[in-house]
Amino acid sequence: MFPVLIKLGPLTLHTYGLLVAVGFLTGLFFAVRQAKRQGISSERILDLGFYILLAAIIGSRLLFVATTPEHYLSHPLEIFKIWEGGLVFYGGLIFAVPVAVWYMNRHGLDKWTMADIFAPSIAIGHAIGRLGCFSAGCCYGAPAEGLPWAVTFLHPETLATRGVPLHPAQIYESLGELANFFLLITLRKHQSFKGQLFWTYILFYSVLRFVVEFFRGDEIRGFIFAGISTSQAISVIMAAVAVVVYVTKLSRKR
Repeated sequence: MFPVLIKLGPLTLHTYGLLVAVGFLTGLFFAVRQAKRQGISSERILDLGFYILLAAIIGSRLLFVATTPEHYLSHPLEIFKIWEGGLVFYGGLIFAVPVAVWYMNRHGLDKWTMADIFAPSIAIGHAIGRLGCFSAGCCYGAPAEGLPWAVTFLHPETLATRGVPLHPAQIYESLGELANFFLLITLRKHQSFKGQLFWTYILFYSVLRFVVEFFRGDEIRGFIFAGISTSQAISVIMAAVAVVVYVTKLSRKR
Protein backbone atom coordinates (compact mmCIF):
# COMPACT_ATOMS: atom_id res chain seq x y z
CA MET A 1 0.00 0.00 0.00
CA PHE A 2 2.64 2.52 1.15
CA PRO A 3 6.13 1.08 0.49
CA VAL A 4 7.85 4.36 1.35
CA LEU A 5 6.84 6.09 4.56
CA ILE A 6 9.16 9.10 4.42
CA LYS A 7 11.49 10.36 1.72
CA LEU A 8 13.70 13.38 2.42
CA GLY A 9 16.34 13.84 -0.24
CA PRO A 10 18.69 10.83 -0.09
CA LEU A 11 17.01 9.58 3.12
CA THR A 12 14.27 7.01 2.58
CA LEU A 13 12.33 5.28 5.37
CA HIS A 14 10.70 2.11 4.05
CA THR A 15 7.50 1.05 5.80
CA TYR A 16 8.56 -2.60 5.57
CA GLY A 17 11.77 -2.05 7.52
CA LEU A 18 10.05 0.09 10.14
CA LEU A 19 7.31 -2.46 10.85
CA VAL A 20 9.78 -5.35 11.00
CA ALA A 21 11.73 -3.33 13.60
CA VAL A 22 8.53 -2.54 15.53
CA GLY A 23 7.59 -6.24 15.45
CA PHE A 24 11.00 -7.25 16.79
CA LEU A 25 10.93 -4.69 19.61
CA THR A 26 7.36 -5.63 20.57
CA GLY A 27 8.28 -9.30 20.74
CA LEU A 28 11.38 -8.49 22.75
CA PHE A 29 9.28 -6.46 25.20
CA PHE A 30 6.99 -9.42 25.91
CA ALA A 31 9.97 -11.79 26.25
CA VAL A 32 11.75 -9.53 28.75
CA ARG A 33 8.55 -9.07 30.77
CA GLN A 34 7.95 -12.82 30.99
CA ALA A 35 11.59 -13.54 31.79
CA LYS A 36 11.46 -11.13 34.75
CA ARG A 37 8.42 -13.00 36.09
CA GLN A 38 10.44 -16.21 35.96
CA GLY A 39 13.52 -14.69 37.56
CA ILE A 40 15.63 -14.69 34.38
CA SER A 41 18.01 -11.80 33.65
CA SER A 42 16.63 -9.35 31.09
CA GLU A 43 20.21 -8.87 29.88
CA ARG A 44 20.30 -12.49 28.74
CA ILE A 45 16.99 -12.04 26.91
CA LEU A 46 18.21 -8.90 25.15
CA ASP A 47 21.46 -10.56 24.09
CA LEU A 48 19.68 -13.68 22.89
CA GLY A 49 17.13 -11.54 21.06
CA PHE A 50 19.93 -9.79 19.18
CA TYR A 51 21.50 -13.08 18.09
CA ILE A 52 18.11 -14.44 17.04
CA LEU A 53 17.37 -11.31 15.01
CA LEU A 54 20.70 -11.42 13.20
CA ALA A 55 20.40 -15.14 12.45
CA ALA A 56 16.76 -14.81 11.38
CA ILE A 57 17.52 -12.02 8.90
CA ILE A 58 20.40 -13.97 7.36
CA GLY A 59 18.47 -17.25 7.23
CA SER A 60 15.24 -15.78 5.88
CA ARG A 61 17.10 -13.92 3.16
CA LEU A 62 19.19 -16.95 2.19
CA LEU A 63 16.10 -19.16 1.79
CA PHE A 64 14.41 -16.49 -0.33
CA VAL A 65 17.50 -16.19 -2.53
CA ALA A 66 17.66 -19.99 -2.80
CA THR A 67 14.12 -20.09 -4.21
CA THR A 68 15.06 -17.62 -6.99
CA PRO A 69 18.77 -18.28 -7.68
CA GLU A 70 18.67 -17.27 -11.36
CA HIS A 71 17.71 -13.67 -10.57
CA TYR A 72 20.32 -13.20 -7.86
CA LEU A 73 23.11 -14.82 -9.85
CA SER A 74 22.48 -12.11 -12.43
CA HIS A 75 22.04 -9.34 -9.83
CA PRO A 76 24.18 -10.40 -6.82
CA LEU A 77 24.15 -6.99 -5.11
CA GLU A 78 20.36 -7.18 -4.77
CA ILE A 79 20.81 -9.96 -2.22
CA PHE A 80 21.52 -7.26 0.36
CA LYS A 81 18.39 -5.16 -0.39
CA ILE A 82 16.31 -6.65 2.40
CA TRP A 83 14.43 -3.37 2.90
CA GLU A 84 12.61 -4.11 -0.35
CA GLY A 85 11.14 -7.32 1.06
CA GLY A 86 12.11 -10.88 0.23
CA LEU A 87 12.46 -12.69 3.56
CA VAL A 88 11.15 -16.24 4.02
CA PHE A 89 10.11 -16.73 7.64
CA TYR A 90 10.94 -20.44 7.72
CA GLY A 91 14.50 -19.69 6.66
CA GLY A 92 14.83 -17.32 9.60
CA LEU A 93 13.35 -19.84 12.04
CA ILE A 94 15.53 -22.72 10.84
CA PHE A 95 18.68 -20.58 10.96
CA ALA A 96 17.88 -18.91 14.30
CA VAL A 97 17.22 -22.11 16.27
CA PRO A 98 20.80 -23.49 16.22
CA VAL A 99 22.19 -20.02 16.97
CA ALA A 100 19.83 -19.72 19.95
CA VAL A 101 20.80 -23.22 21.16
CA TRP A 102 24.48 -22.28 20.94
CA TYR A 103 23.89 -19.14 23.01
CA MET A 104 21.83 -20.98 25.64
CA ASN A 105 24.41 -23.74 26.00
CA ARG A 106 27.15 -21.15 26.41
CA HIS A 107 25.30 -19.37 29.21
CA GLY A 108 23.70 -22.36 30.91
CA LEU A 109 20.10 -21.42 30.10
CA ASP A 110 17.33 -24.01 30.04
CA LYS A 111 16.43 -24.43 26.37
CA TRP A 112 12.75 -25.26 26.69
CA THR A 113 12.10 -22.57 29.28
CA MET A 114 13.61 -20.01 26.93
CA ALA A 115 11.74 -21.44 23.94
CA ASP A 116 8.46 -21.02 25.82
CA ILE A 117 9.35 -17.47 26.76
CA PHE A 118 10.07 -16.51 23.16
CA ALA A 119 7.22 -18.40 21.42
CA PRO A 120 4.50 -15.75 21.96
CA SER A 121 7.04 -13.05 21.09
CA ILE A 122 7.76 -14.66 17.74
CA ALA A 123 4.03 -14.79 17.01
CA ILE A 124 3.31 -11.13 17.81
CA GLY A 125 6.50 -9.96 16.11
CA HIS A 126 5.60 -11.89 12.98
CA ALA A 127 2.03 -10.52 13.03
CA ILE A 128 3.38 -6.97 12.95
CA GLY A 129 6.08 -7.82 10.43
CA ARG A 130 3.49 -9.15 7.98
CA LEU A 131 1.91 -5.70 8.00
CA GLY A 132 5.24 -4.52 6.65
CA CYS A 133 4.90 -7.08 3.84
CA PHE A 134 1.44 -5.69 3.12
CA SER A 135 2.85 -2.16 2.95
CA ALA A 136 5.67 -3.15 0.60
CA GLY A 137 3.45 -5.41 -1.50
CA CYS A 138 5.67 -8.46 -1.12
CA CYS A 139 4.15 -11.88 -0.36
CA TYR A 140 1.06 -10.64 -2.20
CA GLY A 141 -2.08 -12.67 -2.81
CA ALA A 142 -3.65 -14.33 -5.83
CA PRO A 143 -6.20 -12.45 -7.97
CA ALA A 144 -9.54 -12.15 -6.19
CA GLU A 145 -11.95 -10.37 -8.53
CA GLY A 146 -15.27 -9.71 -6.79
CA LEU A 147 -14.00 -10.49 -3.29
CA PRO A 148 -15.37 -7.75 -0.97
CA TRP A 149 -12.11 -7.44 0.99
CA ALA A 150 -9.76 -7.77 -1.99
CA VAL A 151 -7.02 -5.11 -2.19
CA THR A 152 -5.65 -3.35 -5.26
CA PHE A 153 -2.07 -2.11 -5.16
CA LEU A 154 -1.46 1.07 -7.13
CA HIS A 155 1.73 2.59 -5.72
CA PRO A 156 4.46 2.68 -8.39
CA GLU A 157 7.03 1.18 -5.99
CA THR A 158 4.87 -1.67 -4.74
CA LEU A 159 6.20 -5.21 -5.18
CA ALA A 160 2.71 -6.58 -5.79
CA THR A 161 0.88 -6.93 -9.09
CA ARG A 162 -0.62 -3.50 -9.72
CA GLY A 163 -4.18 -2.65 -10.68
CA VAL A 164 -5.61 -6.11 -9.96
CA PRO A 165 -7.80 -7.00 -6.92
CA LEU A 166 -5.80 -9.48 -4.84
CA HIS A 167 -6.30 -11.60 -1.75
CA PRO A 168 -4.73 -9.73 1.22
CA ALA A 169 -2.62 -12.81 1.98
CA GLN A 170 -0.30 -10.80 4.23
CA ILE A 171 -3.26 -9.75 6.38
CA TYR A 172 -4.52 -13.34 6.57
CA GLU A 173 -1.20 -14.43 8.01
CA SER A 174 -0.93 -11.41 10.30
CA LEU A 175 -4.36 -12.11 11.81
CA GLY A 176 -3.50 -15.80 12.15
CA GLU A 177 -0.28 -14.99 14.01
CA LEU A 178 -2.17 -12.58 16.26
CA ALA A 179 -4.56 -15.41 17.13
CA ASN A 180 -1.51 -17.64 17.73
CA PHE A 181 -0.12 -15.05 20.15
CA PHE A 182 -3.32 -14.95 22.22
CA LEU A 183 -3.53 -18.74 22.18
CA LEU A 184 0.01 -19.04 23.55
CA ILE A 185 -0.33 -16.49 26.35
CA THR A 186 -3.57 -18.22 27.40
CA LEU A 187 -1.97 -21.68 27.24
CA ARG A 188 0.90 -20.43 29.41
CA LYS A 189 -1.47 -20.49 32.41
CA HIS A 190 -2.28 -24.17 31.79
CA GLN A 191 1.08 -25.46 30.61
CA SER A 192 1.63 -29.23 30.97
CA PHE A 193 5.32 -29.59 30.00
CA LYS A 194 8.37 -27.53 29.15
CA GLY A 195 8.45 -26.64 25.49
CA GLN A 196 4.68 -26.85 25.12
CA LEU A 197 4.29 -23.22 24.06
CA PHE A 198 7.06 -23.54 21.50
CA TRP A 199 5.67 -26.70 19.91
CA THR A 200 2.14 -25.28 19.97
CA TYR A 201 3.49 -22.28 18.11
CA ILE A 202 5.19 -24.50 15.53
CA LEU A 203 2.06 -26.59 14.99
CA PHE A 204 -0.32 -23.62 14.77
CA TYR A 205 1.93 -21.65 12.45
CA SER A 206 2.64 -24.64 10.19
CA VAL A 207 -1.08 -25.17 9.62
CA LEU A 208 -1.65 -21.44 9.16
CA ARG A 209 1.16 -21.07 6.64
CA PHE A 210 0.11 -24.17 4.70
CA VAL A 211 -3.40 -22.72 4.26
CA VAL A 212 -2.33 -19.13 3.52
CA GLU A 213 0.01 -20.33 0.77
CA PHE A 214 -3.05 -21.33 -1.30
CA PHE A 215 -4.04 -17.65 -1.39
CA ARG A 216 -0.59 -16.38 -2.39
CA GLY A 217 0.05 -15.12 -5.89
CA ASP A 218 3.79 -14.45 -5.91
CA GLU A 219 5.35 -17.22 -7.99
CA ILE A 220 8.84 -16.11 -6.91
CA ARG A 221 8.51 -17.88 -3.56
CA GLY A 222 9.47 -21.24 -5.05
CA PHE A 223 7.67 -24.55 -5.52
CA ILE A 224 8.56 -28.17 -4.79
CA PHE A 225 6.17 -29.24 -7.56
CA ALA A 226 3.04 -27.77 -9.15
CA GLY A 227 0.65 -26.42 -6.55
CA ILE A 228 2.86 -27.08 -3.50
CA SER A 229 5.25 -24.33 -2.48
CA THR A 230 8.53 -24.67 -0.62
CA SER A 231 6.92 -23.23 2.52
CA GLN A 232 4.06 -25.72 2.35
CA ALA A 233 6.50 -28.62 2.18
CA ILE A 234 8.36 -27.25 5.21
CA SER A 235 5.01 -26.74 6.98
CA VAL A 236 4.11 -30.41 6.60
CA ILE A 237 7.45 -31.49 8.07
CA MET A 238 7.28 -28.99 10.95
CA ALA A 239 3.68 -29.91 11.80
CA ALA A 240 4.53 -33.63 11.80
CA VAL A 241 7.49 -33.08 14.14
CA ALA A 242 5.36 -30.93 16.46
CA VAL A 243 2.62 -33.58 16.65
CA VAL A 244 5.14 -36.35 17.40
CA VAL A 245 6.77 -34.28 20.16
CA TYR A 246 3.38 -33.33 21.61
CA VAL A 247 2.13 -36.93 21.72
CA THR A 248 5.43 -38.17 23.19
CA LYS A 249 5.53 -35.52 25.92
CA LEU A 250 1.92 -36.03 26.96
CA SER A 251 2.34 -39.83 26.96
CA ARG A 252 5.37 -39.57 29.24
CA LYS A 253 3.50 -37.23 31.55
CA ARG A 254 0.65 -39.71 31.93
